Amino acid sequence: MAQSHAPARLGKIPAGVWALGFVSLLMDVSSELIHSLLPVFMVTTLGVSVFVVGLIEGAAESTALIIKVFSGALSDYWGKRKPLAVLGYGLGAISKPLFALASSAGWVVGARLLDRVGKGIRGAPRDALVADITPPELRGAAFGLRQSLDTVGAFLGPLLAIGLMLLWANDFRSVFWFATVPAFLCVLLLIFGVQEPERAPSERRTNPIRRDNLKRLGVDYWWVVGIGAVFTLARFSEAFLVLRAQSGGLALAWTPIVLIAMNLIYAACAYPFGKLADRLPHVSLLSWGLLLLIAADVLLATADHGFVLWSGIALWGLHMAMTQGLLATMVADTAPADMRGTAYGLFNLCSGVTMLVASGLAGWLWDQRGASFTFVAGAVFSGIALVLILLRGPSQFKSREG
Repeated sequence: MAQSHAPARLGKIPAGVWALGFVSLLMDVSSELIHSLLPVFMVTTLGVSVFVVGLIEGAAESTALIIKVFSGALSDYWGKRKPLAVLGYGLGAISKPLFALASSAGWVVGARLLDRVGKGIRGAPRDALVADITPPELRGAAFGLRQSLDTVGAFLGPLLAIGLMLLWANDFRSVFWFATVPAFLCVLLLIFGVQEPERAPSERRTNPIRRDNLKRLGVDYWWVVGIGAVFTLARFSEAFLVLRAQSGGLALAWTPIVLIAMNLIYAACAYPFGKLADRLPHVSLLSWGLLLLIAADVLLATADHGFVLWSGIALWGLHMAMTQGLLATMVADTAPADMRGTAYGLFNLCSGVTMLVASGLAGWLWDQRGASFTFVAGAVFSGIALVLILLRGPSQFKSREG
């Protein structure tokens, strides 16, 4: 009975969600082709320190998350999500050739920031669009499906990176040029394959970040924002997973296998956990996700090769599958429908600030105290987030629509 229910539930998810999922898949293939090799490229080819890698990653990711607050608010005020998504994915595609041309850390910084500006512009409107076109009772499954398709791209990209590095004798730049192809295909699919529902003409448009509008975001929403920020402190950039394996002797051409392993588990589990989020208390799933992250950090602090390392990477992927779509669902459930873009933007603004701190701190700890200490710190922050969740209690959030 349960087995026949899953295909039926997938069939009820709107076509637009599937299309947005494949848009994310193509962009992630392109991005992860580059990002799975970029930390090693910066350290071995450009001579950049791990601390600088951490700062670049933190600045890039926080830029994306901070910009989401403005793009989300603009999509609410304008009443349109798709044009901003097209602009964001377009900037991401344009950034890809810059990585192939990079001759110094400055080029990488410029390319990463342009890429992440694009991600920041598209992220909140895209998530709000998923929520707009999906019935409330299917929202967890819809976000889980989009996350799964996105993550399929996140392991196909590193898989292609390994094959191309072996084929082209560790020629980073040729691999980076190849990454431009799926990026531009993704933009075409978004333009021609996704239709946005029209907002009712009678709806009055107001500035969504006005004080009286922000007051409409309740306590439950701001609690989700706070937990998301602490999560970000605990879960720094995946670049450190790649560097951990490489420091243990993994050959350059094979370093992308770290992200392949993590994202295979992430992709396989995101949709089932998304369905589970439609039925179980959210705080329970968040708690289990943090316990998995603590276990992953402990294993990664213990070893940089062998079974222990790969177990830590697997648990990292499992915790991502359990928590990422869930946090997106919780934002949609706790925010007013006409302020979803703003709600996602503010959520990501707070996460963006902590991302910069987390990646910079992780890189500094790595250089000053060693790789193991970096992951120990991650486990400590995860424990703090778990305490906050347990203080909140096991109650289910009340949806604004139910």
